[in-house]
Amino acid sequence: MKEYLLVTSVGLLAQGFFSLRMLHQWIKTERAKKIISPALFWVFSICGAYLLMIYGWLRNDFAIILGQFISYYVYLWNLKANGIWQKCALPVRVVLLVTPPAAAVSLALSGADVAQTLFKNPDIPLPLLVFGCASQALFTLRFVYQWWYSSRHHVSVLPMGFWVISLTGSLLICLYAVLRLDIVLILGQSLGLAAYARNIVIGLRSERASSPSQRRSR
Repeated sequence: MKEYLLVTSVGLLAQGFFSLRMLHQWIKTERAKKIISPALFWVFSICGAYLLMIYGWLRNDFAIILGQFISYYVYLWNLKANGIWQKCALPVRVVLLVTPPAAAVSLALSGADVAQTLFKNPDIPLPLLVFGCASQALFTLRFVYQWWYSSRHHVSVLPMGFWVISLTGSLLICLYAVLRLDIVLILGQSLGLAAYARNIVIGLRSERASSPSQRRSR
């Protein structure tokens, strides 16, 4: 029982950091009346991702760990772009860099069945599993897009495309959750859905407001 509570607490704390990043970003954006990419967004992101890695390791769940791999290193890139990574002590940077592959290797060496974890769930029909995986993949790719856009412009930003992909992926995940009757997954996406939609609205308003001044300056 104590072990279950510990594992569950780690998972809930990870989700708490993810919720904090969205709430913090949302508040900053509302105040500025334009989309903001605050440094704390990435600090909360890496904290949540790191704890989720530990949660996946404690649960012997490859899917959780692999689901974080891409976005985890995008978070690190954004920490560097915001000047935070350089301020971290060397041991902290080493730990952050090696934890994901170390967790995956540890599970593999312990004999965990990757195929069983990822693809063989008797409670989920294969077509629904494929749909859920595709939805999660799209949701994760939002950070690939964010990294690509930010690296091209040499600044850490959350562009409009990031929020469009986020909203689309989140809606698909919610549909998957409805089909699976998973209320926890639905509740987990609730704050995100509102934040994604609101950022799109604020971003469009900001673009419309800046267009006249841009035309006058030409």
